[in-house]
Amino acid sequence: MDTTTATNTGGSAGDAGNSAGDTAVLRVVPAGPGIAARAARAAAGIAAAAQPSGGASAGHTGATAPAPAAAASAGAGARTAEAAAGAGAGGGAGSGAGGGAAEAGAGGRPGGAVLWGRGEQQDFRSRVRGVLLGGALGDGYGRRGAVTAATQLTMFTVDGLIRAHVRRDTGTWHPPTDVHRAYRRWYATQHDWGPDERREDNGWLGNEEWPYARRDPGRACLTGFGDDTPATLDRPKNPTARDAAATERSAPFGLLVGWEPALVLHLAVECAVQSHGHPAAYLSAGAFAVIVHGLARGVSLDTAVRRALALLTARPGHEPVTDALHRALTAVTGGEPGPGAVEALATGTSRTAEDTLAAAVYCALVAEDVPHGLRLAAAGHAGPLCGALLGALHGETALPAAGLAELEGRALLLQLADDLALELTQGPSLHGPAVTASPWLTRYPRA
Repeated sequence: MDTTTATNTGGSAGDAGNSAGDTAVLRVVPAGPGIAARAARAAAGIAAAAQPSGGASAGHTGATAPAPAAAASAGAGARTAEAAAGAGAGGGAGSGAGGGAAEAGAGGRPGGAVLWGRGEQQDFRSRVRGVLLGGALGDGYGRRGAVTAATQLTMFTVDGLIRAHVRRDTGTWHPPTDVHRAYRRWYATQHDWGPDERREDNGWLGNEEWPYARRDPGRACLTGFGDDTPATLDRPKNPTARDAAATERSAPFGLLVGWEPALVLHLAVECAVQSHGHPAAYLSAGAFAVIVHGLARGVSLDTAVRRALALLTARPGHEPVTDALHRALTAVTGGEPGPGAVEALATGTSRTAEDTLAAAVYCALVAEDVPHGLRLAAAGHAGPLCGALLGALHGETALPAAGLAELEGRALLLQLADDLALELTQGPSLHGPAVTASPWLTRYPRA
């Protein structure tokens, strides 16, 4: 049983922030009964029970994916047949992440009931909270907690992922479509004065007043989400958009701990091309999601980065992103950490997605604690990414209390974090094919 300690390679001060009673003790989750293996086994039973015809619907495309096999391995990967089938490198809508993923992490349904232990749920929830709150802290760093569109879009990414799981009860399973719809709801918040309660698909997040504040959204996001037509890898939106906005909203994909890393990469890429069509931008988003995924499963940051590098090499146009990540790893041993070292990671004057990702990875690796990491990340405009990485690595209790106290939208972020953790660990107790009305379906409508 692997119980290697998952510590920050640049220091362990962040560990001190975890209370003794918190179960997020920065351990690698044991491979057999741990989060990843347990969640993947649950997925096999869940998807099989939800598809009585023997095939999992691929969503709006009409394609059919193979029914999931039982968990193929007791290791941390715990592959399912669907995850392997869906991880193809070039698929567009209806393939890859949308076509065949048996996402995990629920209490189980008839035919494959697998329950999460209490300690595992607490550890997972701490990391989910850490990702969302940490990312927001980095986003609002230096602005007294005032966040930008990066945090807003991260919240709607979570909303879309939860809706995807809820809509699976209807026999439809295409997460990229549900996430795109969530981004369209965010787009409405940037143009409407406030919530329109006549819209049945708003859900609770769309009916909150706060997201309707316009917070310097990027042009690529506004144009990319401006119509109902989803992009694909073959026909992405904004092919020249290379900034980090798509990467900044992609941390929640890494919290799908029951998925294979390759499938997490593919889903994040499919959703990134809805606004950012440059390969360096959408592959940075995929790499970031895979790194968060590794941390959420309990591995070290260095290991998570190297897993992302291994997956990226099969993708056309990966070189700018893999080169940037290699620069980040090399810089860790290159001298005293400081703003100069962060700025030296950039290859030009523009804030590209890959340079921002490299800065975030470097800062998280050398950080003595979360505040130190966020201070360093500010030099590379990488606060949201670095904050999410440190939150996934150390959990919510390592986050600075003073920053949380003034963080804008903290209550909504906590609600979303806890709702995502509930959906992924106890979804079948909240909704199901036979349930037509419930408080959960009011919060996250199937529409």
